[in-house]
Amino acid sequence: MLYTDKARLRTISGLAFPIVGGMMSQNVLNLVDTAMVGTLGDAALDATGTGGFMNFVAIASVMGLSAGVQAMASRRVGEGRIKQAALPLNAGLILGVAVGVPMSVLFFQIAPVLFKYTTPDVAVVAAGVPYLQARVCALGAAGMNFAYRGYWNGVSKPGIYFRTLLFMHALNILLNWVFIFGNWGAPALGTEGAGLASALSTVFGTVLYSIQAFYLARGNGFLAAIPSVSRFTTLTKLAAPIALQQMLFAAGFTFLFVILNRVGTSEAAAASVMLNLLLLAVLPGLALGFAAATLVGQALGREDPDDAQRWGWEVAQVAFVSLCLVGAILVIFPDALLGIFLHNPETLAIAKPPLRLAGALIGIDGIGLVLLHAIMGAGATRLSMLVTVSLQWGLFLPVAYLIGPVLGYGLFGIWAAHVSYRALQAGVFVWVWKSKRWVGISV
Repeated sequence: MLYTDKARLRTISGLAFPIVGGMMSQNVLNLVDTAMVGTLGDAALDATGTGGFMNFVAIASVMGLSAGVQAMASRRVGEGRIKQAALPLNAGLILGVAVGVPMSVLFFQIAPVLFKYTTPDVAVVAAGVPYLQARVCALGAAGMNFAYRGYWNGVSKPGIYFRTLLFMHALNILLNWVFIFGNWGAPALGTEGAGLASALSTVFGTVLYSIQAFYLARGNGFLAAIPSVSRFTTLTKLAAPIALQQMLFAAGFTFLFVILNRVGTSEAAAASVMLNLLLLAVLPGLALGFAAATLVGQALGREDPDDAQRWGWEVAQVAFVSLCLVGAILVIFPDALLGIFLHNPETLAIAKPPLRLAGALIGIDGIGLVLLHAIMGAGATRLSMLVTVSLQWGLFLPVAYLIGPVLGYGLFGIWAAHVSYRALQAGVFVWVWKSKRWVGISV
């Protein structure tokens, strides 16, 4: 099918906007969490920031299911086999539970050990352990949710993903208010209440996704048959490298908080808030990456690699412009944004310069995010893993440790290294996309 430039832009926008909305609700929720927890002090902020990335390590074990199911479902749509598009979803739901539940048990047990070796601040440990234990209880449900997300994005129905997340996050904000502060007769649980609210809303999302799939995806094979061994094998080959990539990425950020805690609790608290703001700012690029993965997968299903490559370039250009506009807000209004969450003037002063630096260069990161997801949408998940893991662990983290605790350049020096490594990663993905090393992979 041929598209005019305007038609292609409408296609990109139609896929990306609902995803942006859904993911924005997630990050708005994170910011609401941060604002509520911020009233408890810097130790609580540090605890939820560090615990959040530990939870990210745990949840990364099932995160690859989203990209795996999306790659397979979008390829079936491109091949004209829409009636089989939900068969990968069936396998993804089973794998989500099979992997997520044991990971819940494991991380619940080792949470005290993780915090003990992450920070020397006993107040942070006391607030962080119950927060993490509450959050990891929902990993099985999270695995199923990732499979559902991959399916709805793969069949070009991201609006279902968007609406479900809105309901989840509205509930999460309400439950935060109830359990953090002890409203409606509930006990005031502090950081543990924030973790409990997140876990309960995740389970609610699984129920809502399942109801919608029963009515809207039965004609495409949802719950039609037990997945075959070959389908499990294909999905595992796609998902496992992404899961490993995300686990190491999250572990890298957890180790980054180890580094930041060696610099100071205020630096770690400032970084926690700054990261939540940046995760919100980068959403258009991430959502456009999911759109690129769908468009690339469908084009390859039509056996048109040139069109697949063109989609990658065009979506990357849209991401660059979008994130440059968002980055300008971070550069111009850092005090207004950070002041919502940081009430200590010294912590605010620490956070402002690195936030401005990140905002100035965030457009380059948008290009890297889109092409990373485009490569995964083509099925080259192992290649994407090798690039991201080697640059983060082999380059950024050693340099961050040297710049921070050893040389004493603080949060700004560490973040300058982070921005540089992300720009280098974007350049590598531009080269990979141009070389077409991703063409010919069967999914």
